[in-house]
Amino acid sequence: NALESAIIFIRDEVAKPNLGNKYAKFMPLLLTVFFFIWVNNLLGLLPGGANLTGNIATTLCLALVAFVVMLVKANSHFWGHLFNPPGVPMGVKFLLVPIEIISLFIKPVALTIRLFANILAGHIVILCVISMIFIFGALSKFAGIGFVPVSLGFSLFMFSLELLVAAIQAFIFTNLTAVFIGQVVEEGHGHEAHGNEGHGHDAHSKPAHH
Repeated sequence: NALESAIIFIRDEVAKPNLGNKYAKFMPLLLTVFFFIWVNNLLGLLPGGANLTGNIATTLCLALVAFVVMLVKANSHFWGHLFNPPGVPMGVKFLLVPIEIISLFIKPVALTIRLFANILAGHIVILCVISMIFIFGALSKFAGIGFVPVSLGFSLFMFSLELLVAAIQAFIFTNLTAVFIGQVVEEGHGHEAHGNEGHGHDAHSKPAHH
């Protein structure tokens, strides 16, 4: 029952808003990414546990999976706008197209570094606070003993914060993956449909002339 609430949250708050009516086919990917990151973030907080998501190789592999899905599922509308932006002068296209291509490859890099840096930073902070006991202890035995309650209290606070960060970072990675995939699978007919609806509304709202 607890897992169901998490799955419904990913479906309603991540998949549907970003992927529209195509959300169902990407749910297995999004759920796998979310639970993989969340569980491994929590395992990394256990004493002696492997800090898997704090390793850039792991986050890079996760980002590459999302990137490959983006490239495979991208439609002709996306590729057309990437290599031949409509309504842009030819001279500007030579500048704009390389920027768009670079931004496409920056997306997996951003996913990689965001998750890796956030998880690693939390572990470094906890390590530094614990190390302060030994640093003060090297200066003075009494200073080291006196700093133990302060260090442990702050470590417990950071540990509690990391429990929250573990879920937040899993959500952010999954949400950005859905956003990036949504950008490449959108059909691009939204403006035309909206415009047609507007014209239809105007046509119905005009009074008939006899």
